[in-house]
Amino acid sequence: MPDPAARPPAVAGRFYPGDRRALERELDRCLRQETPSEPAFARALGCVVPHAGYVYSGAVAGAVYRRLPQRARFLILGPNHFGRGEPLALMSEGVWLTPLGRATIDRELARALRRHAPLLADDPVAHAAEHSLEVQIPFLQRLYPAFIFVPIAIGVVHYAALEALGHGVAQSISGLKDRPLIVASSDMNHYEPDALTRAKDHEAIEQILALDPQGLWDVIHRRDISMCGYGPVVAMLTAVRDLGARQATLVRYATSADASGDTSAVVGYAGIVVE
Repeated sequence: MPDPAARPPAVAGRFYPGDRRALERELDRCLRQETPSEPAFARALGCVVPHAGYVYSGAVAGAVYRRLPQRARFLILGPNHFGRGEPLALMSEGVWLTPLGRATIDRELARALRRHAPLLADDPVAHAAEHSLEVQIPFLQRLYPAFIFVPIAIGVVHYAALEALGHGVAQSISGLKDRPLIVASSDMNHYEPDALTRAKDHEAIEQILALDPQGLWDVIHRRDISMCGYGPVVAMLTAVRDLGARQATLVRYATSADASGDTSAVVGYAGIVVE
C-alpha cells in the first residue's frame, strides 16, 4: 500500500535512470575518481553542485560528492523552477523515494529551521515536481546509506530574505551535535553560446570563491546571468560565513557542450566546495 508521507520520484527515468542497477552504474561513473591523488575536503561546510541530467552535469556533481567527508545529515537548498507553493518551502517530515530506496527527512533539523528561519513554510507542493533537490538524493544514497536530510525549495525572493534564511540556517546548524553539510543546487548560465556562458559563469564563480553573497547577487543582476540557483547559493554562502568558512575551491566546471558537442546554446555547471 502506498505511503502517504512518501514523495515519489518526479524525474527518475528522465534526469537519471529509473532502474536501480542502471542508476547505480551511472552514479559510479559520475563518482569515479580520475586521479589517485585528488584532494579531499575534510572541513567542508557547504558546496555548490549542478542539477541537470546526469549525462550533462553528473560528472561535475560527482567530482564534489566523492571528495566530501562522511556525513550523516544534509541540508539541500535548491531553486523552485515552477513557482509552485511557498517561495521558501521546506518539508519537515516523511521520506523521499528514488530507485535506490527511501531517504528520510531530518525532523530535528527541520524543527530547528522553523524556529530560527521563520520565513520558511512547510509546503510539500513546492517540492512535488521539483528536480533540483531530487537529483542530489541518489548521490547521497550511494555514498551515505544512512543519511537524513531537509530539502528547501527557494523561489523568487529579495536579497534580504535569502540573507535572513542563511543566518537562520547557521543558527540551526550551530546548535546541533552532528552538523549537516549545506548543499546548494544550481546550474549556471543558460542557453547562450558556450564562450559567452563561460565568461559569465567565471564572473559569478569569482564571487562564490570570494565567499561574497552580496557580490554574487549583484553580478547576477548586473550581467544578466541566468544562474537558476543563485538564491540557494546566496543563502548557503551567508550561512557558511556565519559558521566560520575561510575558503572555497572550484573543483570542476563544464558546460553541456562538453557532453553534446553543441556550443550554440549551452548550460554551465560548477562544482564548488566551501570550507
